[in-house]
Amino acid sequence: MSDEELAKDLGLLSALAIGMGTMIGAGIFVLPGVAAQEAGPIVVVSFVVGGMIAMVNALAVSELGTAMPKAGGGYYYINRGLGPLFGSISGMGDWMGLAFASAFYCIGFGGYLTDLLAGTMLALPTLELGLVALSDIQLGALIAGLLFVGVNYMGAKETGGVQTVIVTVLLGILTVFAASGFFHFDWATLTTDGLAPTDRGYGAILPGTALVFVSFLGYAKIATVAEELQNPGRNLPIAVIGSVAVVTAIYAILVATMVGIVPWHSLDDSVPVSQVAEITFAGVPVLDAVGVTLISLAAMLATASSANASILSSARINFAMGRDKIVTDKLNEIHPRYATPYRSILLTGGVIIVFIAALGQDLEILAKAASVLHLIVYGLMNLALIAFREADVPEYDPDFRVPFYPVTPILGALLSFGLVAFMDTIEIALSLAFVAVAVLWYAFYARAKTPRQGVLGEYILDRSEELPDVAVSAASAARPDGSGQYRVMVPLANPRTERHLIELASTLAAENDGVVHAVHIVQVPDQTPLDRGAEHIERIDAESEALLELAREHAEDRGAEIETTTIVSHRSFEEVFDAARQHDVDQVVMGWGDDRPWSAGRAERPLDELAADLPCDFLVLKDRGYDPSRILLPTAGGPDSDLSAEVAKTLRSATGSTIQLLHVVDDERERESGEQFLANWAAEHGFGDAVLTVDDSGDVEGAIAREAEDRTLVVIGATERGLLSRLVRGSLVFDVVDEVDCSVLLAERPAERSLRERLFGRSE
Repeated sequence: MSDEELAKDLGLLSALAIGMGTMIGAGIFVLPGVAAQEAGPIVVVSFVVGGMIAMVNALAVSELGTAMPKAGGGYYYINRGLGPLFGSISGMGDWMGLAFASAFYCIGFGGYLTDLLAGTMLALPTLELGLVALSDIQLGALIAGLLFVGVNYMGAKETGGVQTVIVTVLLGILTVFAASGFFHFDWATLTTDGLAPTDRGYGAILPGTALVFVSFLGYAKIATVAEELQNPGRNLPIAVIGSVAVVTAIYAILVATMVGIVPWHSLDDSVPVSQVAEITFAGVPVLDAVGVTLISLAAMLATASSANASILSSARINFAMGRDKIVTDKLNEIHPRYATPYRSILLTGGVIIVFIAALGQDLEILAKAASVLHLIVYGLMNLALIAFREADVPEYDPDFRVPFYPVTPILGALLSFGLVAFMDTIEIALSLAFVAVAVLWYAFYARAKTPRQGVLGEYILDRSEELPDVAVSAASAARPDGSGQYRVMVPLANPRTERHLIELASTLAAENDGVVHAVHIVQVPDQTPLDRGAEHIERIDAESEALLELAREHAEDRGAEIETTTIVSHRSFEEVFDAARQHDVDQVVMGWGDDRPWSAGRAERPLDELAADLPCDFLVLKDRGYDPSRILLPTAGGPDSDLSAEVAKTLRSATGSTIQLLHVVDDERERESGEQFLANWAAEHGFGDAVLTVDDSGDVEGAIAREAEDRTLVVIGATERGLLSRLVRGSLVFDVVDEVDCSVLLAERPAERSLRERLFGRSE
């Protein structure tokens, strides 16, 4: 069943709430005081200009989001459009930008928490930790940061419904605040020193915009949930553009109200809304007593919502970069109990805590650093849109297109990059340092691992004779190494009879934008020197080439690139592992053989199993008429089951397979826990539409055989039993292969195991 059939349960209102809820945070409750002291009363125009720049970028997000509704954000668009070098810059920039923004939101939370507790027994103290002195606001921010990281670590999340409630409450409170402020607004207060004081002038508008742009970072988050939207082609652009328009209007009204009640130079830089509310709510029944408290609670709710959403988004970015091998996927390891990417969350949380402690007494640095990193991402996003359009990618078919192309994306890129110039030196230096680190990271780590070339690079290299040499040289220099391309190796004895192996390998390679490497291994007797064997292979070269030509045809029929190699060896089986290591392949697809070690449930021979780890993922096919249309996936957890899940999802994406998950428990008493395990495992691995079956017979082999009767392919992980255990008790895999009538695919993933685990298996 295809992904398009998954439930789409977020409506337009929920999508608007997601964008607005992320933006209406510290941007309105904290920044007006800091920004007013930066720009004067003209700061109102700074907020409007920030909204206009965000609106231009929102158009690009809307087009890219409707073209790739499963993408999950700016990193994906940039990585696919401009290539992994810019993907590294945008991914790490977005990640660090969210960390700066989260620290900023936490400081806002800490300010209002401190204000709320002032004069009570719970008032927060200042704190000195060695050379670091923490203010009461920083201490409150640290408490908030630890709380939000803990919430994300344990898996609590916001939904569209919860976010809608939060936004509704905030808008209600802010409406009351604005209405009461209307009666206290004084134009003379707003223009005490003129709209643009002489010591600042109208030139302060853009520096003010640079400071407040952090207030407009939430709209792009809507694109990350595009696949859950009802009618995304219509609702996503309305939600993205509408949220920016509404929030810009709210900012303009409220900031103008504040500087028209309290002189701009006297506006509090920590809790400006509470300061103004004390004046506007004075003498108003009920509000006089509880109004300021409600404002503080609303501010804490808003900043908490923004901080939590930012931490949540950072985990998604790390997932996307791990999938593309720009960072190690170990960062995304799932917690066995909470089912969250706990390592990613803890790393992000640690960075946020450092930012709060080190930079928390200067809100401008946090706000501007978050802004400049996101502005770089938005600028690159506009360039990625141009790359998709100009390359005329067939599958790029957005439901919404930016108006006035190419003027709009060019303007978006210029405005985004241009606004960076109005930041202070320290924020520009910090941001450029992160960009430099991202470039070095790509050069020394990701380039050798990531498999994907961007649309722009492919476009330039395909037209190398037509385009300037400098462009071709730059594209060649930034291109991922050939060894980094996703590679699926197929060792073949006879490609004529093993076409199903090529078919499976081609599907896996095509879905990962990779290449099939067909290897024809010709074994010569030990008595024959290899150099004479090479002479022998020359005589059969024509036959080998003919066989490999069939492999090429099979792969190209599936839309996969293919490379072919002929190897002369004394050891045909062992040569498979050597070739996999030599060519740095990601997966090996092999055929089953009763005289080979996988009949005992693993891919290696016993001595190799004890001495070394597999070089990559291995898939071994027992072919009884390969047909992936109806897949049975038994699971008890573990890395090999994770590999089985990845393969099943790839086949589902490519062929529309239906998936049935099977988990076997010992008896009826364990059924409930088994059902909970299988439901969690299915959700964690993206099988929300799969059929879930729990068998309480305790007979794993029998359960698989029964459920496989109407299935065409069983995908099963390698045995977890150790070598000695298999010698005594046999192998589940062997029994399954022997008992079912359909094809069986054995999946084994490299895993570090101690000698004891290799001999006796992993302890339960």
